[in-house]
Amino acid sequence: MLSSSFRYYTLNKPYGMESQFVSPYPGPLLGDLPFKFPEGIHAIGRLDKESEGLLLLTTNKKITALLFQSKVPHKRTYLVQVKHVVTEESLYKLRTGVSIRIKGGSYYTTPPCDVQLVEKPRETFPSPLSFHANQASSWLLITLTEGKYHQVRKMVAKAGHRCLRLIRVSIEDLLLGNLQPGEIREVEEDFFFTQLKLDRSSIGNCV
Repeated sequence: MLSSSFRYYTLNKPYGMESQFVSPYPGPLLGDLPFKFPEGIHAIGRLDKESEGLLLLTTNKKITALLFQSKVPHKRTYLVQVKHVVTEESLYKLRTGVSIRIKGGSYYTTPPCDVQLVEKPRETFPSPLSFHANQASSWLLITLTEGKYHQVRKMVAKAGHRCLRLIRVSIEDLLLGNLQPGEIREVEEDFFFTQLKLDRSSIGNCV
């Protein structure tokens, strides 16, 4: 039984889908998924159309501000496939900070973050794209506590590597897990708040 009138979901957003129910842009939307969403549902934050992975949805309108707009940073981890073999020099740049252009045309130096070179994932993340079999690439696990527009893509590009795939695998301790692309899972409110390290007392059970 759910612990409040609010509903909480995790979704593995597929490649090529907008993170919205309504959009002026052509292409599939969240409402096109074969799932009966409750009234008042919305996505918490966004993944761009070409990105995949963990997207949170809820009917609780205060969650977005608490999670992504509060003064308390929350970790987001991405599995990133990049073109070419990543060198120690590139890893150092990403870990210590690079200058990227952000909205408005100004530049932003990314703060130090955790970047690990990892093995190519197995079938847990089947690719929706086709790359040449001989395409040299590397996989990175990048954890950030901020999220400027297209930040991860801009970071790896600045380090000399074009982003081929971007999969969000976790937000704090809430994991994508074994959810398949387009699959949705409803979770308990207590679990949702605990895994995201949110303070329930600061939000209450109000609209």
